[in-house]
Parts: sequence; structure tokens; C-alpha cells
Amino acid sequence: MAIEFSVIAPPDYLDAFVAQAPARVHHVAAQHVLNDPLYRDFFHREAGRGAEIIIDNGVFDLGEALPAEDLVAAARAVNAKEIILPDVMGDGPATIQASDEAAREIQDLSDEFRLCVVLHAATDKEWLRTYDYFASSAYVGAIALPASRKPASDELLCRTRWTATRFLENHGLVEDRITYRLLGLGRTGHLELAEQREHEWIASVDGAAPVILGAMGIPMLPDGPYEKRPTPRIENLGLIPEERFGLIRRNIDVVREAAGSTVRIPEAIR
Repeated sequence: MAIEFSVIAPPDYLDAFVAQAPARVHHVAAQHVLNDPLYRDFFHREAGRGAEIIIDNGVFDLGEALPAEDLVAAARAVNAKEIILPDVMGDGPATIQASDEAAREIQDLSDEFRLCVVLHAATDKEWLRTYDYFASSAYVGAIALPASRKPASDELLCRTRWTATRFLENHGLVEDRITYRLLGLGRTGHLELAEQREHEWIASVDGAAPVILGAMGIPMLPDGPYEKRPTPRIENLGLIPEERFGLIRRNIDVVREAAGSTVRIPEAIR
């Protein structure tokens, strides 16, 4: 099975790195949709070409989520199908509260979007309680599992994503009505995706790593090793030298091959 990969890149490089053939799925920043006409037009075109557009609420980039009115406006502007609700890193109860509140506010405005929650927890017991709560909540149409970024025991559900997905499948906890996504590439980068592909119920993953590493001159090797190193945030990447474009595209291809995806950057752009 394939997991579709949504490339995250600075707004100036959407055509160069983010365009898809065929167009499948894009994770899109709500704040850029609202403030950048070129960004908005790009993803509106990708939606018209068949891509599923998922609106991110902005909490990771801005420190707080955009209000419900702005999320709905952004989603409508690019014909999005799904909105990711706010989360609180490593805190299950706070994530539940933030997601419940945002879901109520969005559904007071519109019921046209699938709502996606992000599964956070401080302990395995909390992780299980949070998952059970979301899996049984009527408003939840998608669940996203965040990347495992820091070294941790492979036995911890709350810290190791491949352990969590294996646990869900082995214990029959995957819900057919829910779409499951991975958020970001973690401490093993694209190498994790070879294992995650075994789970036919995982729909997509997003990430900026191939763009950031390629801009730094660092190749992502198909068979590894993958070293998690300090990198700038995508919004601080600055001007990318054109001579690095080829490496970035090769990195993107490596991630997609690990995920089993046949999507490519259109040949006219490459």
C-alpha cells in the first residue's frame, strides 16, 4: 500500500517542489491561504486537479490556532475537504479540550468539512484514554499521529509512532469511518515509512525535511542512515540556491519511494 506524501515548502517554491502529478493530497497553512494570493491560487488549482486539501490551523507556526471563522474561510477559499483542529503538545486532556472547542465553533459555522484531531499524550495510559475519546467522538473524521522526534523507548505508545500504529492494528482499534494520517517525519525520517506502509489504513504523511535538508546540501539516502540534526524552520529557510533544486527533488523522490507513492513533481517543472 501507498502513503501519500505532502511536501511542505516555503510559499515561493510551491511550483518547484510541491506540485503533484497526479494531484493527491496537500497539507496547507491557513494563514498563508488568507494572506498570500499566489499561495491560495496554487492550492485552489491543485484542488481543481483532484487533490484533497487539508487545512492546518496554524498553531505550530503561530503559537496559537486561527479562529474558527478564519479556518472556515481558508478552507472554502481552496476547496478543502478537511480542517486539522488545535492540539497541545504532549498533553491529552488539553488537546481534547482545544479540539472539542474548535469543533463546536467550526460546526456552528459549517458542517461541510471533515475534522481532524491530533493525538497527543504524556503517558501511555493518557494516550489510550485520548485515543478512545476521539475514536468515539461523533465529530472526529480523521486522526493524525504526530512524528516521534526525540529518542525514546520503542515500547512507548506516546513517544514512538510506529509502536502506536502497530498497537492500534494488533488490538483491532482502527475505526473504518476514520481517516488516519501521519504528521511530519520523525527521528528516523523516511525510513519509518517502509514499516508504516504495512498499515493499509494510513492515508498520508506531510513533511518539510526533504526541502530543508536539500537546501542545506544534505541528501536523504534510500536505505539510510538518517541522522536527525538541527535544522531551521521552513519559514526561516530563506533563499534556496537553484543549484540545490535537483537535490531537493531527489530527496522528495526518496521519501515518496519509501512511502510507496507513485506521485511525482510534474515533468514540465522538473
